[in-house]
Amino acid sequence: MKKGLVLIFVLFSLFVLNDYSYALCVNVPEANLRGGPGTKYEKTWEVFKYMPLKKLSKKGNWYKVKDVDGDIHWVYRKLVTDKFRCAVVKVDKANVRSGPGTGYSKKALSPVLKYDSFKVIKIKPSWVKVIDEFDDTGWIFRKLLWIQ
Repeated sequence: MKKGLVLIFVLFSLFVLNDYSYALCVNVPEANLRGGPGTKYEKTWEVFKYMPLKKLSKKGNWYKVKDVDGDIHWVYRKLVTDKFRCAVVKVDKANVRSGPGTGYSKKALSPVLKYDSFKVIKIKPSWVKVIDEFDDTGWIFRKLLWIQ
Protein backbone atom coordinates (compact mmCIF):
# COMPACT_ATOMS: atom_id res chain seq x y z
CA MET A 1 0.00 0.00 0.00
CA LYS A 2 2.79 2.45 0.91
CA LYS A 3 4.63 1.70 -2.35
CA GLY A 4 1.46 2.53 -4.27
CA LEU A 5 1.11 5.87 -2.49
CA VAL A 6 4.76 6.71 -3.14
CA LEU A 7 4.32 5.92 -6.84
CA ILE A 8 1.21 8.10 -7.03
CA PHE A 9 3.07 10.98 -5.33
CA VAL A 10 6.04 10.66 -7.70
CA LEU A 11 3.78 10.64 -10.77
CA PHE A 12 1.80 13.59 -9.38
CA SER A 13 5.05 15.51 -8.84
CA LEU A 14 6.29 14.81 -12.34
CA PHE A 15 3.11 15.69 -14.19
CA VAL A 16 1.30 18.25 -12.05
CA LEU A 17 3.95 20.14 -10.13
CA ASN A 18 6.20 20.44 -13.19
CA ASP A 19 3.45 21.40 -15.63
CA TYR A 20 5.34 24.55 -16.65
CA SER A 21 8.07 22.64 -18.48
CA TYR A 22 6.63 21.84 -21.86
CA ALA A 23 6.78 22.74 -25.52
CA LEU A 24 5.51 25.95 -27.06
CA CYS A 25 5.46 27.14 -30.67
CA VAL A 26 5.38 30.68 -31.97
CA ASN A 27 2.04 31.04 -33.75
CA VAL A 28 2.37 34.55 -35.21
CA PRO A 29 4.50 35.75 -38.16
CA GLU A 30 7.09 37.40 -35.85
CA ALA A 31 7.64 37.47 -32.09
CA ASN A 32 10.06 39.36 -29.88
CA LEU A 33 11.75 37.40 -27.13
CA ARG A 34 12.80 39.53 -24.18
CA GLY A 35 15.20 39.56 -21.25
CA GLY A 36 12.36 39.76 -18.73
CA PRO A 37 8.58 39.48 -18.39
CA GLY A 38 7.46 42.74 -20.04
CA THR A 39 7.93 45.04 -23.03
CA LYS A 40 10.21 47.32 -20.99
CA TYR A 41 12.87 44.58 -21.07
CA GLU A 42 15.46 44.39 -23.81
CA LYS A 43 14.57 42.42 -26.94
CA THR A 44 16.91 39.42 -26.95
CA TRP A 45 15.83 37.73 -30.19
CA GLU A 46 13.25 38.19 -32.95
CA VAL A 47 11.87 34.82 -34.03
CA PHE A 48 9.43 33.73 -36.67
CA LYS A 49 6.39 31.50 -36.98
CA TYR A 50 6.84 27.91 -35.76
CA MET A 51 9.94 28.59 -33.66
CA PRO A 52 9.87 25.98 -30.88
CA LEU A 53 10.50 27.01 -27.30
CA LYS A 54 10.53 25.08 -24.04
CA LYS A 55 8.36 26.68 -21.35
CA LEU A 56 10.11 26.87 -17.99
CA SER A 57 7.79 29.04 -15.89
CA LYS A 58 5.15 31.75 -15.99
CA LYS A 59 4.87 35.26 -14.57
CA GLY A 60 1.59 37.01 -15.29
CA ASN A 61 1.02 36.89 -19.05
CA TRP A 62 4.65 36.04 -19.80
CA TYR A 63 6.40 32.69 -20.18
CA LYS A 64 10.04 32.10 -19.34
CA VAL A 65 11.37 29.90 -22.15
CA LYS A 66 14.51 28.14 -23.34
CA ASP A 67 15.53 28.15 -27.03
CA VAL A 68 17.43 25.69 -29.22
CA ASP A 69 20.77 27.05 -27.99
CA GLY A 70 19.77 26.78 -24.32
CA ASP A 71 19.41 30.55 -23.92
CA ILE A 72 16.67 31.86 -21.64
CA HIS A 73 14.12 34.46 -22.80
CA TRP A 74 10.61 35.68 -22.01
CA VAL A 75 7.71 35.63 -24.48
CA TYR A 76 4.19 37.06 -24.24
CA ARG A 77 1.70 34.19 -23.89
CA LYS A 78 -0.53 35.25 -26.81
CA LEU A 79 2.38 34.83 -29.25
CA VAL A 80 2.77 31.09 -28.62
CA THR A 81 0.68 27.92 -28.53
CA ASP A 82 0.95 24.37 -27.23
CA LYS A 83 -1.59 23.02 -29.77
CA PHE A 84 1.04 21.52 -32.11
CA ARG A 85 4.73 20.61 -32.21
CA CYS A 86 7.45 22.61 -33.93
CA ALA A 87 11.04 22.08 -35.01
CA VAL A 88 14.02 24.28 -35.79
CA VAL A 89 17.18 23.50 -37.74
CA LYS A 90 20.04 23.18 -35.24
CA VAL A 91 22.92 22.75 -37.74
CA ASP A 92 24.31 25.16 -40.35
CA LYS A 93 22.38 23.60 -43.27
CA ALA A 94 19.88 20.80 -43.82
CA ASN A 95 18.34 19.35 -46.95
CA VAL A 96 14.58 19.09 -47.27
CA ARG A 97 13.53 15.99 -49.20
CA SER A 98 10.35 14.90 -50.97
CA GLY A 99 10.22 11.73 -48.85
CA PRO A 100 11.73 10.23 -45.67
CA GLY A 101 15.18 9.24 -46.90
CA THR A 102 18.26 10.34 -48.85
CA GLY A 103 16.96 8.46 -51.89
CA TYR A 104 14.24 11.09 -52.31
CA SER A 105 14.90 14.27 -54.28
CA LYS A 106 15.74 17.57 -52.61
CA LYS A 107 12.89 20.05 -52.49
CA ALA A 108 13.20 23.54 -54.00
CA LEU A 109 13.50 25.08 -50.53
CA SER A 110 16.71 23.12 -49.88
CA PRO A 111 18.93 23.72 -48.16
CA VAL A 112 17.33 25.29 -45.11
CA LEU A 113 19.56 27.13 -42.68
CA LYS A 114 20.18 27.14 -38.95
CA TYR A 115 17.21 28.62 -37.05
CA ASP A 116 14.71 28.02 -39.88
CA SER A 117 11.57 26.80 -38.13
CA PHE A 118 8.71 24.47 -39.05
CA LYS A 119 5.47 22.97 -37.86
CA VAL A 120 5.82 19.21 -37.39
CA ILE A 121 3.34 17.16 -39.44
CA LYS A 122 4.65 13.63 -38.88
CA ILE A 123 7.59 11.96 -37.15
CA LYS A 124 9.13 8.72 -38.34
CA PRO A 125 12.08 7.13 -36.51
CA SER A 126 14.75 9.04 -38.45
CA TRP A 127 12.80 11.62 -40.46
CA VAL A 128 10.37 14.44 -39.76
CA LYS A 129 7.74 15.76 -42.17
CA VAL A 130 7.47 19.52 -41.75
CA ILE A 131 5.63 22.51 -43.17
CA ASP A 132 7.01 26.04 -43.21
CA GLU A 133 5.27 29.40 -42.86
CA PHE A 134 4.73 29.49 -46.66
CA ASP A 135 3.00 26.07 -46.69
CA ASP A 136 5.97 24.29 -48.30
CA THR A 137 6.33 20.72 -47.02
CA GLY A 138 9.13 18.19 -46.98
CA TRP A 139 11.15 15.76 -44.88
CA ILE A 140 14.23 16.59 -42.80
CA PHE A 141 16.59 14.14 -41.08
CA ARG A 142 15.53 14.13 -37.42
CA LYS A 143 19.00 14.56 -35.90
CA LEU A 144 19.32 17.92 -37.69
CA LEU A 145 16.32 19.37 -35.83
CA TRP A 146 15.44 20.49 -32.31
CA ILE A 147 11.83 19.42 -31.82
CA GLN A 148 9.50 20.67 -29.11
